[in-house]
Amino acid sequence: MRSVGGRRSRTKTELKRGRYIQARPANGRTNDLAFDATLRAAAPFQKKRKEEENRNDVAFHVKKSDYMRKVRVRRAANLILFVVDASWSMAVAERMSATKGAIMSLLTDAYQRRDRVGLIVFQKDRATLVMPPTNSVQLAQRALSNIPVGGKTPLSAGLQLAHDILDRENLLHPDVMPLLIVLTDGAGNVPIGSFAPLEESHMIADEIAKDDIPAIVINMESATYDQGLALELANHLNAPCLAISELKAEHLYMAVRQASNELRKGEA
Repeated sequence: MRSVGGRRSRTKTELKRGRYIQARPANGRTNDLAFDATLRAAAPFQKKRKEEENRNDVAFHVKKSDYMRKVRVRRAANLILFVVDASWSMAVAERMSATKGAIMSLLTDAYQRRDRVGLIVFQKDRATLVMPPTNSVQLAQRALSNIPVGGKTPLSAGLQLAHDILDRENLLHPDVMPLLIVLTDGAGNVPIGSFAPLEESHMIADEIAKDDIPAIVINMESATYDQGLALELANHLNAPCLAISELKAEHLYMAVRQASNELRKGEA
């Protein structure tokens, strides 16, 4: 249930605004009653109640147990958070170029819909929030102009920072539907605690999945050298794992759009 309205994805809301689509038993909650459904619930018992209560001065007998409450839907905004492996590899420049292009396309597309996009990169021994969630194309252009690359792969740090940011955004904007996009080969080799790097990243991924955060993993490893680590990470995230053979901005943009549309249909 969403407590605040939005404009994009179809989502259930606790507000008295929005389209009334069905009714459910009120269970003691008497605000926003569905009068039509309440009358239908009480109708079969009218003769019995009139005889039991011996009251002819009431045209229609309704009890609290008959109360039905409206279920409404509204359009909710989305937050798409990219988590990108910026560790050193031959494809790092191509990867960052595609990510930047996809982000700009998503922001342009989302301008009228209140959607926001953010970017985390992880490399060396840390993860960095390069672009806090925004719907401003101008802010995104400045934030994406200079992104650090190179070093090892602190996958755990990237996932943990993403989880923290999405938790914070959920408190600040409970109406927003999050979508986590992880671009990596899944081969984390720098831990943030005492566990082995891969075990640690999978534990964090399990926590993200436990919070029902929709996610998509984009496998950045070539098919020749793929060890299945990205797919394993996707399984822990309870997320689809996509392989984009030709990593270009428009291909990544369309993959994210298609996958996010499928997730929104599932939420609705």
